[in-house]
Amino acid sequence: MRLSVPVALLLLFLSACTQTQASTVVRVTSGDMRYTVATVDPAQDDLQLRWINPTTAAPYRTFAEVQARLAKEGKTMLFATNSGIYAPGLKPLGLHIEGSKTLVALNNARHGGNFALLPNGVFWVRGKQAGVTETQAYRAANLNPTYATQSGPLLVQGGRLHPEFNRAGTSFKVRSGVGVCEGGKIKFAISAGPVNFYTFAAFFRDELRCPDALYLDGSISAYATPDTDTQLRDFAGIWTVSRTKR
Repeated sequence: MRLSVPVALLLLFLSACTQTQASTVVRVTSGDMRYTVATVDPAQDDLQLRWINPTTAAPYRTFAEVQARLAKEGKTMLFATNSGIYAPGLKPLGLHIEGSKTLVALNNARHGGNFALLPNGVFWVRGKQAGVTETQAYRAANLNPTYATQSGPLLVQGGRLHPEFNRAGTSFKVRSGVGVCEGGKIKFAISAGPVNFYTFAAFFRDELRCPDALYLDGSISAYATPDTDTQLRDFAGIWTVSRTKR
């Protein structure tokens, strides 16, 4: 899979811009699929994970609810997307850390759905750094991040695709994921249509240049920008990028 020259040049330009500007959101076509890709610089951008509304003590269900909360805090939401796989009752299935507080503990499940398609892992943010780390390695590392979500499977680990992925895989779904890529930049990607795991993981490794990437969720995956909201189902955990209103 190769990007067209105009798209490649656009991504190069946007990569340079993120040194001084807030996050960027672009549409990238790779093969026969289009992806929405948000590039976030943890050294520059205000990236947060939210699940429970402190006013209502209930989960934020929608991008609109989180956007309203950010507005009360004097912030403008630039981008939002769903966090990792969740359980009934709108509870994250795995680790959820928010504001340095662990709200859901690490999940060591070895059976049951995509979450437990090992190796799985944790996407974490600590200060101006971010990473995607395999679950047991994360446990051993004692990272103490500010924000973290656990999901699975790992799409890419150390530049290698997940060992269970097959180019001819027949499970096609809309998919979302997050990678930590060249220069420490974070890239969230949501496919516009159904793709298999192999194609989605290869997109992160070969086109977005992410040596480590984590699957977030499947058909319910969505994103929002100031002028777009693709959400169809409620979420348990929402990543946001925002800026303070001037």
